[in-house]
Amino acid sequence: MALGRGLVLGADGGNSKTELLVATRDGDVVAYVRGPGSTSHAVGAAGTAAVLGRLVARAGLDEPADVGVFHLCGADVPSDVAELEAAVGRGGWVDRAVVDNDTFALLRVGTDAEDAVAVVCGAGINCVGRAAGGRVVRYPSLGWETGDWGGSEQIGRDALSLAARGEDGRGEPTALAEAIQGHFGSSVGEVGEAVHYRRLPQARLGELAPIVVRLAGEGDAVARGLVERQAEEVALLVRRAMRDLAVETVDAVLGGGMLGAGEGFLYERTLARLADLAPGARPVPSKAPPVLGSGLAALDELAAPPAAHDRLRRAFDGLVPVDAHGD
Repeated sequence: MALGRGLVLGADGGNSKTELLVATRDGDVVAYVRGPGSTSHAVGAAGTAAVLGRLVARAGLDEPADVGVFHLCGADVPSDVAELEAAVGRGGWVDRAVVDNDTFALLRVGTDAEDAVAVVCGAGINCVGRAAGGRVVRYPSLGWETGDWGGSEQIGRDALSLAARGEDGRGEPTALAEAIQGHFGSSVGEVGEAVHYRRLPQARLGELAPIVVRLAGEGDAVARGLVERQAEEVALLVRRAMRDLAVETVDAVLGGGMLGAGEGFLYERTLARLADLAPGARPVPSKAPPVLGSGLAALDELAAPPAAHDRLRRAFDGLVPVDAHGD
């Protein structure tokens, strides 16, 4: 029998990487592969589909799976989702496809609670939530245009700006300038020029976020201000989602590159701000790969029994994807 029938497919497409799994209806993993980032805001819907297509081929899927859930960065507003649905549909990889934002993968993998909110804080920041009765909240999370602040790239941009101001006396002194020079091997001014003239991709400023968190923990006031703002933004997102869902308590799943470890100075400050601004939120760090959430959601679409979901979760304990970046 060709590899396809009796199977489900789950995909998680992000800024820096895309992961895809193929599993049986019983929750046994058949393939788990990883490739480059696929956000449609950078490569377009056709580019997203191209990345997914290469991963499907690498997984050995030569007939359509029964159902696939594609959680994709860039599926932010209805027109995004419609465009990505059309692109995925042209691939012919599944008999039935569900396309939605990648934050829903984090929500699904993080908790089985009916009332739950997920905040992903990685390169950017996003929030979704669900409640009993099928209520769902989601937000555009396009960036400053929709009132959003945060994620590693935003923190890196602000760190560079504050370091420049600290150096020339317009702002507070900070160790950020020395740290930035140590990281990039160029002065703050040179890094700023390189970004402005596009010799250095602005996305690379996201590399500064861990440095900012470290300096904040060491007592640098400017870095701490950035970390405190990020923690508050996460708490405000959770509070807004709880309000819109009309719930008083939720599981608050925290994930993404900046929060997924469930520890560290930023995580601790986030817990503190949640206690102040959303005391009904129970923090839930999620270390499991979000693609597992996509696979679980695919099993949901087939009304698979709990045993299948449990088997799939167990299969991911320590499982490492096959790297298909070069394919």
